Amino acid sequence: MGKEDLVSNNPLRALGLEKEEGAGSRRVGLVMARAGLGKTAILVQIAMDSMLRDNKVLHVAIGEDLEKTRTWYTDILALMDQEKKVENFQEVVGEIMKNRMIMTFKENSFDTAKLGERMEDLAQQGIFKADCLVIDGFDFTAKDSAAALGGLKIFMETSDLKMIWFSALSHRDDDRVSANGVPAPCHEVDEAFDTVLLISPEDNGMKLKTLKCSDACSVDAGKALILDPATMLIKKA
Repeated sequence: MGKEDLVSNNPLRALGLEKEEGAGSRRVGLVMARAGLGKTAILVQIAMDSMLRDNKVLHVAIGEDLEKTRTWYTDILALMDQEKKVENFQEVVGEIMKNRMIMTFKENSFDTAKLGERMEDLAQQGIFKADCLVIDGFDFTAKDSAAALGGLKIFMETSDLKMIWFSALSHRDDDRVSANGVPAPCHEVDEAFDTVLLISPEDNGMKLKTLKCSDACSVDAGKALILDPATMLIKKA
């Protein structure tokens, strides 16, 4: 199995991420879970799927250091190699890592203006021009989170981004949900997202539930993908 096989056999095909191309089909996605259930692992798999399709992905890590974020990619790539036996694995890794950059922010220091300035500097210097963003650690509990989210959607269009994926922390003791079943703290902003996924531990294993999905998605809302609880890799159902 080589790079092309990783793309075509990726269970994420069910989410239609390859259909994000073009200004008329920009996607804003959200991965939710309680603490420690693997939100970052899912974001990294979404990022790598985009990187494998030759998109430039900027991973924005809020409240995490650079090395820890790099380790997520290293570990998940190693697990993918063990599971799928990728031909010329190191060459594939070298090729796709050229499509990734990590940018870190301290907690409470992230804002759209700072992100835009840093991205513009990278692009103007010819270092990196992102096609897609994953933002891990965005604070949806902050008072200005709705306004910040709206600003990021405008930023997405002005920066010609194909997609932005966020992670959000849900809590067992907060039972507020939107009409689509999106838990707090995102229950009041769920209309901002085209796709919402929820990591759900169940008696028979871990599932990645689809609470909301765009027209490009081939998994109906309410359906689920399977997660390997040992590795947090998405599996075909």
